[in-house]
Amino acid sequence: MTDPAAVDPALIRTIELTVNGQPYTRSVKTRKTLADFLREDLGLTGTHLGCEHGVCGACTVRLDNEIVRSCLTLAVQCDGAEVLTIEGVAPAPGELNDVQQAFWDRHGLQCGFCTPGMVLTAMDVLDRNPDPTESEVREEMGGNLCRCTGYQNIVESVLAAAAARTQTTRSGSAG
Repeated sequence: MTDPAAVDPALIRTIELTVNGQPYTRSVKTRKTLADFLREDLGLTGTHLGCEHGVCGACTVRLDNEIVRSCLTLAVQCDGAEVLTIEGVAPAPGELNDVQQAFWDRHGLQCGFCTPGMVLTAMDVLDRNPDPTESEVREEMGGNLCRCTGYQNIVESVLAAAAARTQTTRSGSAG
């Protein structure tokens, strides 16, 4: 069967977007998902595909500072947007951000498949609510599925990151 995009140029659009601080201009099929674009076109394979129905959260990324399921978002919808993937959250190569460090320290990951979506969701939770309760963390993280951990260590990781941020804020304002 012939590739329809090769036959009909109307099925191709050129988009410009910024991913993890890096600008890109690419021609994409109009039906290509953001997840597939990130993985196939940009080689950013940290965005995982689980259910491809928006239920599991493995494909979670930030689009213009809002959490989205990249399996449900078309790449053409991101024209002019800023995207943050798990590859872009660390402060520098070889370092971890505060949420990643908390997941590492508190064993909030096992197989790692859900971890990128969990980390990006946890970052969003803490940006909106710097001092969440355990119940609030459980509610907020409930849209991301993990088949390995039972969530206890994930919740503890998010709470530990919140505590570390609070401590950093206090010690920063003390001087």
